[in-house]
Amino acid sequence: SNGEQSDLWTPLADQGWRPCLESVNTPSALPQNSEGYLQVFLDGGLNQQRMGICDAVAVAKILNATLVIPYLEVNPVWQDSSSFMDIYDVDHFINVLKDDVSIVKELPDEFSWSTREYYATAIRATRIKRAPVHASANWYLENVLPVLQSYGIAAISPFSHRLSFDNLPSEIQQLRCKVNFKALVFVPHIRALGDAIVHRLRYPPGETEALSSDYLRVTTDQNDKQRPQKFVVLHLRFDKDMAAHSACDFGGGKAEKLALAKYRQTIWGGRVLNSQFTDEELRSQGRCPLTPEEIGLLLAALGFDNSTRLYLASHKVYGGEARISTLRELFPLMENKKSLASSEERARIKGKASLLAAVDYYVGMHSDIFVSASPGNMHNAL
Repeated sequence: SNGEQSDLWTPLADQGWRPCLESVNTPSALPQNSEGYLQVFLDGGLNQQRMGICDAVAVAKILNATLVIPYLEVNPVWQDSSSFMDIYDVDHFINVLKDDVSIVKELPDEFSWSTREYYATAIRATRIKRAPVHASANWYLENVLPVLQSYGIAAISPFSHRLSFDNLPSEIQQLRCKVNFKALVFVPHIRALGDAIVHRLRYPPGETEALSSDYLRVTTDQNDKQRPQKFVVLHLRFDKDMAAHSACDFGGGKAEKLALAKYRQTIWGGRVLNSQFTDEELRSQGRCPLTPEEIGLLLAALGFDNSTRLYLASHKVYGGEARISTLRELFPLMENKKSLASSEERARIKGKASLLAAVDYYVGMHSDIFVSASPGNMHNAL
């Protein structure tokens, strides 16, 4: 009914959450002398790296260190070598945090030897390799500060999820918030493309209207008169990496089983956490990522129908169009970056997984409803 459709799009009731930045006091002046330079090497995808950046700033504050712009590792799955500066507005990042933490784009010449390659060749006294997951502030003061004071530099690798969320001073938690919600801003061309996609979802072009390659153009009078439409962003998270790591069977027959087994061996040496369970056990425990067909049935059961505008936020769907076809039949108004932006518009992000994910993140932030097919870093970040 119309009433049910209306309720479907109604925002959740206020649950008492408040932005932590509202209570941030004016930061105290930075100490005149830094303890040394802090480097961090971040693995994972865009959203895991984003959380790592927030942690890196917090650790630099705890140690009174000068943070070097974090180094983003090349992901073995996506093979993307995009740097921090390719994704985020680095000058904005440094300026927003200038009263909280000292940040530099690169090391001074006397420390130019401290590269990723340098740490990959041998055990180094300046590398902290065994930072525990969710380490406390005291752990860093006891284990990293002495290295900084002895050598003037410390490099932490690996670093993902290496800072606790519990029992930290409130000003450190608030600094994390400031990094995530104010300091980390995508570079202009990602924001411009994201705005163009959001606009086309809100104001769909007519069937005969071709996509303009100039996505910075001013909104037309016709669009101003249209009523903006609502849309759902679906993070499908059904890529080859996810399918293989789950150890589940997705009905692709013997060929698919062999292909996934070979991939597991190549990427993880055959070590997959769930491999000791049968497919039936994994499914009953909810350990299998939802297929496009399953997420389509779930959305339909919730009340979304074939008039719902759906934006698919995914890098590569395992199985390609053949796997998405049932979802597309249920939701014919399903769009993605390729359908909403011309090849000229997408030229600067083509083949770059982190930039593609950044556009999806941006569109997700501006959606009416965000649905994640399974928990993960994008879900947590949004």
